[in-house]
Amino acid sequence: MKLCIAGPLAAAAAVVVLAGCGSSTASSGASSSASSASSASSASSTTSEVATSGSTASATGGSSAATASGGGGGGSAASSGSDTATASGKPVSILWVQPLFTHPVHKIMQAGFTDACNQRHYTCTLVGNPSATNYDISATVALAEAAMVKTKFDAIAVYDADPGIDSFIAKLGKDGYPVVTWHVIPPEGSVPGLKAAAAEDIPTAGANAADAIGAKINGTGTVAVSEGSSNTAENLMAKSFTDEMKKKYPNVKVLDPVLEGFDPAAAQAKAVGVIQANPDVVAAFSTTGGGPATWAGAQRTAGKNLSIIGMDYTRQNLDLVKAGQVYGLVAQPLFAEAQKDVELAGALADGQSVPYANVLPSPVITKDGLAPYYEILDKAGV
Repeated sequence: MKLCIAGPLAAAAAVVVLAGCGSSTASSGASSSASSASSASSASSTTSEVATSGSTASATGGSSAATASGGGGGGSAASSGSDTATASGKPVSILWVQPLFTHPVHKIMQAGFTDACNQRHYTCTLVGNPSATNYDISATVALAEAAMVKTKFDAIAVYDADPGIDSFIAKLGKDGYPVVTWHVIPPEGSVPGLKAAAAEDIPTAGANAADAIGAKINGTGTVAVSEGSSNTAENLMAKSFTDEMKKKYPNVKVLDPVLEGFDPAAAQAKAVGVIQANPDVVAAFSTTGGGPATWAGAQRTAGKNLSIIGMDYTRQNLDLVKAGQVYGLVAQPLFAEAQKDVELAGALADGQSVPYANVLPSPVITKDGLAPYYEILDKAGV
């Protein structure tokens, strides 16, 4: 995939256009954004054998821009691919809307989105508030609305990990947009306007983590639990973990979840506090992608040796497992679910019917199972 970046990456309100690398086949919104940018340069290529998804940014939000493939910068928007057809021959343009845009886990999702959009030759635009620590829905919605003024989209993918964005999804549905989501599968009908979702089965993923930790600690001891924030996905993951542990390993005490947040230093300090307040803690489970680093750092500071399982195959997390500082990871299908969303969005844009719930596997991986996930990251360029 060739990425053509227009405009200074660090500039406020910068616009990044990757649609067709200046090709006239880009959507009207993307091409007009390209003409307003002041310079162009090429970036990296990403491919993957996992699924289908793509990314592109073309919004003017008051924040710097970054490529959807997980490149640096603040990232209000980015654009990739060129208009080609669905099965019916219709060109497709998709908008991807994601708060917490620059979080490392989200960059993997964006790489999957980019890959699928380019495989299918769709024009795709990605918007999100440029932060790895601030889940700013209002800023992200503003960027999405700005992109929609510039470009007519055929379908929209909205990250529905927090119910605070449900009203935006409902509005999009009323306006006639097919809307899909990923990483969570809300009960069908619970989010008006939502047509399809692709994700792991969260209760199963949480239960699998409990089974792995319970076996590792021989069914005894106290386990700490942390979440990045209180949201639909993480709350359910933590509850499923706790319920499974109580059922299968009744002698294990599971502490109430703490909110570690998304600032690494603050998260580690909170985890150290949990360890100090509960000296019998022997393991920790985190429902967020920063959790492995949080608890690995906390155990070093506190002089403990914990059995740690957290989320996501970011490179940092894989390295922590490889080094023996973290026991395992829930390999959420970050790349694959984003790719699946592109497939679903394209089908809906083409007037096809699609299944609402699209469940993908999320195994717990330990040191012996890391190689395929390093390969995914290498191919994705993240």
